[in-house]
Amino acid sequence: MNLDDFSDLIERPDGGIRRDAEERRERLTVPPGALGRLDELGEWLSAAQGSVTVRAIEQPRVVLFAGDHGVASLGVSGRPAGGAYELVRAVLEGASPVAVLARSAGVPVRVVDAGLDCDPGLLPADVVRHRVRRGSGRIDVENALTAEETEAAIRLGMAIADEEADSGTDLVVLGDLSVGGTTPAATLVAALCGTDASVVTGRGGAGIDDLAWMRKCAAVRDALRRARPVLGDQVELLAAVGGADLAAMTGFLLQSAVRRMPVLLDGVVGAACALVAQRAAFRAPDWWLAGQVSGEPAQAKALDRMALNPLLDHGVTVGEGTGALLALPLVQAAAALAAELPERPEAPLPTEPTTPADPADTPAEED
Repeated sequence: MNLDDFSDLIERPDGGIRRDAEERRERLTVPPGALGRLDELGEWLSAAQGSVTVRAIEQPRVVLFAGDHGVASLGVSGRPAGGAYELVRAVLEGASPVAVLARSAGVPVRVVDAGLDCDPGLLPADVVRHRVRRGSGRIDVENALTAEETEAAIRLGMAIADEEADSGTDLVVLGDLSVGGTTPAATLVAALCGTDASVVTGRGGAGIDDLAWMRKCAAVRDALRRARPVLGDQVELLAAVGGADLAAMTGFLLQSAVRRMPVLLDGVVGAACALVAQRAAFRAPDWWLAGQVSGEPAQAKALDRMALNPLLDHGVTVGEGTGALLALPLVQAAAALAAELPERPEAPLPTEPTTPADPADTPAEED
């Protein structure tokens, strides 16, 4: 598999449509600029949908890829190693933040087990049936995946994207359910941006103390030594320092761009996968929005590299797609405004001025 092949398959959103949408915006009753960034979002949606008149976002979907990471055994996460299945169960039982918000907004949630480290019997069959492997390797000392597993994970993500596009999903809120996932994410961003471990290492969604942060920095540093020799091949890079869930998310992002299906990114894991995907297909980021600022330094660096400006900054660090889901109403509002605001009535065409008759040309009345 060569991810560079996606570069020929992905086209940018329609630039001509976007220019027409910008011209239409100039004619609306609300003055240009008065709606702030909502104008920009409306024009982006026009280009993505290929229609000057924006269609409402009617079938959004939250898609969460789940996995455990062997590096969590080093104590680099605020959650116990191998405990990602508990995050999945909380979502399925409606007890997690993303589940509560999705239920309130009427948005369905799909969970895909790409690499959880648990007995499959602990979760529903429709969640675990896609699993590539049980957990991912400890990236500071070994590869996360074999070459075959990496390709299988990427193809899994592509298949999920096709299923969503075929079912009519018109925007995806993408998130992850992982323990230890921010460590490979930071490693990928550091490798692709050419920075040191300390620059990209954050404290994760669950939060860690200073000692755990130092252990995490050391793990990212050691993983970086293994990542740099394979920077020229995105598949090898994901195999070395990624994970089943990260490889699947990368495949999902690329195939979503092929299918012209917009994606709303959440935190650092999604941003890292997007950066890998951008390395393969430079047009792909034109199909994505950054939902929120997570506070992770690696996310900020990745989004800056892709020129993606987050929609929200509310200090939400819980992950699981929660912050991106909070941004969904903003995108829906932009679609509604762009579609439903009336245009100004056209000014009447000026009429030709009438020239007063010359009195000399008027016949004199007879007495």
